[in-house]
Amino acid sequence: MKQILDLILTWDFFHSIILLSTPILFATMAALVSERAGVINISIEGAMLFSALMGVIGSAYTNSAFLGVLIAILAGTAFAGLLSFFHLKLQTNIVLTGIALNLLASGLTIFIMYVLTGDKGVSSSLPSKTIPMVNIPLIDKIPILGNILSGHNLLTYVAVLLLILLTIFLNRTRLGKYIRAVGENPDSVETAGISVGSVRLKALLISGAISGLGGAFMSMAYVSMFTKDMVAGRGFIALAAEAMGHGNPLVCAVCVLFFGLADALSNNLQILNLSSELMRLIPYVFTLIMLAVYALQEKKKKG
Repeated sequence: MKQILDLILTWDFFHSIILLSTPILFATMAALVSERAGVINISIEGAMLFSALMGVIGSAYTNSAFLGVLIAILAGTAFAGLLSFFHLKLQTNIVLTGIALNLLASGLTIFIMYVLTGDKGVSSSLPSKTIPMVNIPLIDKIPILGNILSGHNLLTYVAVLLLILLTIFLNRTRLGKYIRAVGENPDSVETAGISVGSVRLKALLISGAISGLGGAFMSMAYVSMFTKDMVAGRGFIALAAEAMGHGNPLVCAVCVLFFGLADALSNNLQILNLSSELMRLIPYVFTLIMLAVYALQEKKKKG
């Protein structure tokens, strides 16, 4: 027990919680936007994976990390556009369509990488760029707080800023109010002369763009390359975090930190003489436990 406490009661551990929470936070915000419009974006996992590869390819060919991130955002938006076409235009089941797109992304990314580079599992031959780390002035000088909050990747701070902007967007802007209205009462919105399909399309495209940022973080910040299925279920974990946050961006962010804690714990405990395969299960077991607690709370409310 002392060994475990020595591992987790450090500033580096709390720093890693924020690091590991970042991609889940992007994915949770993506899930939040679509859910508030009344559609469940199951394809966030695939959108992040596809964007992660496109970001690496984009940065390698343009020799610019910024353009790589922009290409990742566009890739995520295009992926969401594909989901929108099948669901909103062809009226397919969004859950089944999302699952199919996730499976497509898993194979398509490997195929694209092999065609362009000859690599099969890791984009080792692509000279991809990375997003820089940022030290926050003044805060980085504070002994404890600086160690935890400063020195993160630029996209981590973008995620925090985006969370604030998303809260304002959903509550203060016309489109944000339309999105919420469509999710709560689509019939009334349609009666008022507003196209439900159009609003949901915009919500899904925004969701895809945010997923693209999450994918860019995975391959250009968390690591500096693309690897097969590197998103590793974070898109699905984000759906759980969004559900437990009841559509409130700030509450969702708190839930994300708990999942980041589980992920950080999983990484740190691998240092001990414990099964690494067993330790990697911690975030997913934690997700199941949190979902069970959430389901029981919802059952009590209804009962």
